[in-house]
Amino acid sequence: AYMLKYDSQHGQFKGTIEVKGSDLVVNGQTVKFYTEKDPANIPWKDTGAYYIVESTGVFTTTEKAKAHLNGGAKKVVISAPSADAAMFVMGVNEKEYKPDIEIISNASCTTNCLAPLAKVMHDNYTIIEGLMTTIHSYTATQKTVDGPSSKDWRGGRTAAQNIIPSSTGAAKAVGKVIPSLNGKLTGMSMRVPTSNVSVVDLTCRLEKSVTYDQIKETMKKA
Repeated sequence: AYMLKYDSQHGQFKGTIEVKGSDLVVNGQTVKFYTEKDPANIPWKDTGAYYIVESTGVFTTTEKAKAHLNGGAKKVVISAPSADAAMFVMGVNEKEYKPDIEIISNASCTTNCLAPLAKVMHDNYTIIEGLMTTIHSYTATQKTVDGPSSKDWRGGRTAAQNIIPSSTGAAKAVGKVIPSLNGKLTGMSMRVPTSNVSVVDLTCRLEKSVTYDQIKETMKKA
């Protein structure tokens, strides 16, 4: 309740937040609250929950996310890229969704930024190859002070004082939601000393000749 009420980045929540037993009450609305390590132990059926947003970043495969179904949920949306779950990005391939699919991935924040842009460019001008760079705010997985990193040396540097090159799976994920772009895009990430807001830059080699003004007009129409 305290963390929801007071946020260092977004400020103070203006509504009301209370704790009643093990539940949160937000603006008078009761929100069931559980502290289970295994999603299968959460009694979703008892709460009437139909759709579950899996946003822990831990249960990102179909097999792991399926634990929510064991608790009584009917559909699971993974808020991260998945190795095997069907992946959908709004404005790109959401029309391919079929009602019988129980577990889906909504990809990553970077993919949701990149994929709609790549789709418009590819549909209108055909992308031969492209390079994506994301200027990405630091995240909770980075270091507040210099220290050892299990990933690489760069990852051990202080987040708030360094621009840290990092890998990103966003370009690869675009190939999953736009199969005709599979293998045509590559990308990298720069973790920068900002706590919020990121940007994606896409540089493409196109099959069709086009001017900057034409691209801007195409984006506005899209």
